[in-house]
Amino acid sequence: MTIPHPHPVDFMELALRQAEAAAARAEVPVGAVLVDPATGEVLAADHNRVEEWHDPTAHAEMLVIRAVATSRREKRLPFAELYVTLEPCAMCAAAISFARLRRVHFAAPDPKGGGVLHGGRFFEQPTCHHRPEISGPTTAEAASAELLRGFFRARR
Repeated sequence: MTIPHPHPVDFMELALRQAEAAAARAEVPVGAVLVDPATGEVLAADHNRVEEWHDPTAHAEMLVIRAVATSRREKRLPFAELYVTLEPCAMCAAAISFARLRRVHFAAPDPKGGGVLHGGRFFEQPTCHHRPEISGPTTAEAASAELLRGFFRARR
């Protein structure tokens, strides 16, 4: 279920800059930013680091959730909103649910690997204990999709 929500351009732009940093490091170009919408504070920003860390769980979403949960010593972040350049996969959707994030904004859909609007549709499952508000795809879809296409085109 997609809920329309106005997107502060700066947060998604920051996520896109993170995705560009990932591409420059030969990582799949996905960037994420975790924000406290009440204050406008960026709590964490990162990009995929799967190749760098040899860690299949080092997705951008996982990294920002871990960073904030660890720094705050809290496993639940119900006040936080996530801005990510690509629809989260099922693993990241589970982490989003477990962290009780308030809202997820994503730029581009992921028909092959997404777990929110595609694939297992994690938040629609009866076993899902928390369903954040979902906002996406966003106006940054074209920029995010082109970054991903260019990355994979260069690898072929």
